[in-house]
Amino acid sequence: MITGDERLNAFIDSLDTGNTPFLNGIEKEAKETNVPIIRTQVQSLLKLLLAMRKPATILEVGCAIGFSALLMSEYGPEDCHITTIEKYEKRIPVARENFRRAGKEERITLLEGDAAEILQKMTGAYDMIFMDAAKGQYIHFLPDVLRLLAPGGILLSDNVLQDGNILESRFAVTRRNRTIHSRMREYLYELKHHPQLETVILPVGDGVTLSVKRG
Repeated sequence: MITGDERLNAFIDSLDTGNTPFLNGIEKEAKETNVPIIRTQVQSLLKLLLAMRKPATILEVGCAIGFSALLMSEYGPEDCHITTIEKYEKRIPVARENFRRAGKEERITLLEGDAAEILQKMTGAYDMIFMDAAKGQYIHFLPDVLRLLAPGGILLSDNVLQDGNILESRFAVTRRNRTIHSRMREYLYELKHHPQLETVILPVGDGVTLSVKRG
């Protein structure tokens, strides 16, 4: 955890009210099969944003097995529609089956393929965009994400502090992680300095950014 105090995080997590039994079951399955899903405090943040913004349209970049999309569908407005993108072939059928089991097939659209290519072809405006894909690609996704984000819309990006490695010099991280490290730093700088965005970086979970598109 980024805060560096495991007792504090354990205390905060202990106050969490949890999710529906169905979501709890998917979360348990994900942990047993080593599929990464959003951490408890990020789940709480998402629920708060859904309650505040009441988005009619949500775009998720990075579906995995569908946990986050199902959480947003469960705790978002009843008429909310979610479009989610996933590239990893082994996870796509699992996500589709989870949507079917939850009875959410009409409210969640899963687009299969490379997010960079899909985003370029997309049109419309989304009230909320949740970025939770390959961390080294966030900076490349950003131009299309901003184009698709409605004025006043929320952009939430997960795992931006990389277990604290983002604080280190690029020479202090392993060579194979240097590209991701430099791209994430570039992404954070762009979010904080982009004229269309107002952004805060929060040490929640593995670090999140919360941006609002100026209208």
